[in-house]
Amino acid sequence: MTHSPPPWLSMVIPIKDERDNLQPLTTQLMTVLGNLEQSRKAPFEIVYVDDGSTDGSSALLDEIGRRTPEVRVIHFDRNHGQTAAFAAGFRHARGALIATLDGDLQYDPADFALLLPLITEYDLVCGRRRQRLDTVVRRLSSRLAYLIRNTVLRGDVHDSGCSLKVFRRAVVERIPLFHNMHRFFPALAKMHGFSVTEVPVQHFPRAHGRSKYGIGNRLFAGLYDLAAVRWMQKRCLRYTIVHEPADPPDAPPT
Repeated sequence: MTHSPPPWLSMVIPIKDERDNLQPLTTQLMTVLGNLEQSRKAPFEIVYVDDGSTDGSSALLDEIGRRTPEVRVIHFDRNHGQTAAFAAGFRHARGALIATLDGDLQYDPADFALLLPLITEYDLVCGRRRQRLDTVVRRLSSRLAYLIRNTVLRGDVHDSGCSLKVFRRAVVERIPLFHNMHRFFPALAKMHGFSVTEVPVQHFPRAHGRSKYGIGNRLFAGLYDLAAVRWMQKRCLRYTIVHEPADPPDAPPT
């Protein structure tokens, strides 16, 4: 029996009511990822996580999955939130590298070509939006959230809300995930000793659908989560093993 090689990259994308964006996004991803040099040597996969969509996204995702072998679809029973969707996608991802992206078409998948070269030097490479093309409310709430987060966490990246990221698998296997923790991926990675950097990327206005975030669930709810991350930072176990015993020899056959 022949086995196909594991994917070199797993693209994990949470989806909540993004029906009109799904086909264009899939087409873009298939073109961009298919043209990368790494994809000539090993396959890639796109893991969509349907977070309780009610606009027809669920059926369309299954149709795309049937037509596109590289696409795998996970369905939640109801809406559980973006962090839960990332956690499920990470658990099912098979790639040595794991990338993340939103399903709203506000990012250009081609910008992953800017992030990937740095994954040989860093454990987590994050996009940083050069110019945010969101509403005034979203820009102001995000800016205020960054100032508070950077003060409390002492060195968070400039744009932890940018969904364009590339992780080494060891990072997603190590960082703890709780509700709303996707906002703190860089801080959680640094907390466990992983290296993190940022790369400027493009940002576009939303063409279809509605944003799921505003001041209430972006800024005010984030303050509670920020206190939790700060608590974890202070109590995170950090140690270095300088010597450990060798594995015992195999037992002789009986």
